[in-house]
Amino acid sequence: MQNFNWHQLQNGSDIRGVALDGVAGEAINLTPEATTMLGKAFVSWLAEQVNKPAADLVISIGRDSRLSGPDLKQGLISGITAMGSRGYDFELASTPAMFMSTVTDGFNCDGAIMLTASHLPFNRNGLKFFTTQGGLGKPDISAILALAEADAFTTAAQAGTVEPRDFMGVYAQQLVQTIRKGVDHPQQYEQPLQGLKIVVDAGNGAGGFFAEHVLQPLGADTTGSQFLEPDGTFPNHIPNPEDGDAIASLKKAVTTHNADFGIIFDTDVDRSGAVDHTGQELNRNRLIALMSAIVLKEHPGSSIVTDSITSDGLTQFIEQQLGGQHHRFKRGYKNVINEAIRLNQSGQDAWLAIETSGHGAMKANYFLDDGAYLISQLLIELAKAKQSGQALSDLISTLQEPTESQELRIEITADDFKACGNQVIEKLQAFAAQQADWTLVPNNYEGVRIACTSPSEAGWFLLRLSLHDPVLPLNIESNVTGGVAQIALRLMACLQKFESLDIPPIT
Repeated sequence: MQNFNWHQLQNGSDIRGVALDGVAGEAINLTPEATTMLGKAFVSWLAEQVNKPAADLVISIGRDSRLSGPDLKQGLISGITAMGSRGYDFELASTPAMFMSTVTDGFNCDGAIMLTASHLPFNRNGLKFFTTQGGLGKPDISAILALAEADAFTTAAQAGTVEPRDFMGVYAQQLVQTIRKGVDHPQQYEQPLQGLKIVVDAGNGAGGFFAEHVLQPLGADTTGSQFLEPDGTFPNHIPNPEDGDAIASLKKAVTTHNADFGIIFDTDVDRSGAVDHTGQELNRNRLIALMSAIVLKEHPGSSIVTDSITSDGLTQFIEQQLGGQHHRFKRGYKNVINEAIRLNQSGQDAWLAIETSGHGAMKANYFLDDGAYLISQLLIELAKAKQSGQALSDLISTLQEPTESQELRIEITADDFKACGNQVIEKLQAFAAQQADWTLVPNNYEGVRIACTSPSEAGWFLLRLSLHDPVLPLNIESNVTGGVAQIALRLMACLQKFESLDIPPIT
C-alpha cells in the first residue's frame, strides 16, 4: 500500500474511513488490505506494551452490523494471525463488550478490536482498540498508524489461529447479575423487572441482544421492541440516541404499547438514551441529571464530569439539590472520561463522566463508556421506584430546564481554520467584556462561555472550535421566551465582521 495516507484514517482516538461505495464524493479508503496492515500494526504495538512475544498474545475481534464488517474482519484476522497471535472471533458484538473481554475470567484477552463507525452512515466503518487499561488514546492510534505506514513487520513462521467464541452471552449475563444485585428484591430476586413493560429500539445495530438476553431473563415484558435485527443498511432510522427521528420512533413505541420505559442504543451500544412512561425523552441534560441523582445517593459530594454544553439548570440541580460538584469540561467522550480519571488521581472523587451525546462512564465500571451498563443503572432505579409506587422521573422533578435552546454550526471558510476560529473566539471574548450584562463564565475549558443576565435574555452561550472540523459550534440557551433570538442578535454584531464565517440563520 505504497503512498497510502494512513493518517487520514485517524479520528481522535478511533480509526474511521469509507468502506463501501454508494455516497457521491466519498472514495473508499478502508479496505480489507488496510485492516490486514492494521491488524499487524496492533499486534506489534501491543507486544511492546505488554512485553510479550506476539505468539503469546490473545486478541478478541468483534463487529457491529455494518455491511462491510465481515470483509474488514477477515482482513484483521489475516493480519493478526500472520504475526503469530491467537484470536477470538466474537462476530456481532458491542464496543463495551470488547473491552470487558480483556478483564473477564476465562477470556483475559491482551487486547481487543471492535469494527464500528458508531452512528455514521452505512458506507463508513472504523476500528476501536482496547487493552486491559481501557480504550486507546489519540497518541496510541497515531503510533499504530505509523507502524502500518512503515510496513516493517516480521511475520511468524507459524501462523496464529482464530476460534469463534460466544462472549456476548457472558457479557449479557454480567448485566443481568448487576441488575439483580442492584435491585436486591427479596421476593423476586431472579426477576426484579417482573411487571414492567420495557421497549428496546436497537436501530438494527448491535444492541438487539439486550431485549432477549438481559431484559427477558429479568422478567420484563419486551412487547413492542423494534429494529432488533442487525441490518447494516439501517432501514428504519439512524441508530443514534441524539437523532430526532430515532427518538420520535421510540416515543411512539412506548406510548403505543403503554410501556413503562423505552431504551435506545447507538450502533455499537456505547451510547444510550431513554424515554419514560409518558413519552418524555430522558437524554442530554435529563439523562445526566438522572445518573447524577443515582450516583450521588451512593457517593455524596462526588464530582460529576460533563462536557461543556450542559445547562446552568443542571449545575444548580447537581450542586444545590443533590450536594455534588458539577465539573463542566470539554466536548469529546475521551476528554470527559480522562478528566474524571485525572480528578480521582488527584484525590477528588469523581464517580461519573458523561456527555450530552449519551456517552456515560462510571468509576464502578472501569470508566468504560457503556450504554448498556448505563441503562442497567436506570433499570435498577426504575424497579425500585415501582416498588415504592413512584416514577423514575421523580428523581429529576426539580431539574430546571431551559425555555429555549439552539445549536448553530458556523462554518469556517479560511484555509487555516484553527487559527481563524481561535481569533474569532478571542475577539468575541473581548466584545463580551464590553457588554454590561454579559459575564465571562469562570472555569471554562474550551471556547468562550458567557452568562447573559438581562431579563430579556436570562441565559448563556458557548462558542467553541470543533475538535476535528472547520466549524465553530454555537450553543445558546435561555430561560425566557425569545431569549435565544435576543442573545443571537447581539452576537451577530461581532460575528458578522468576519468574512470567513458562514453563519446559518437563527430559527
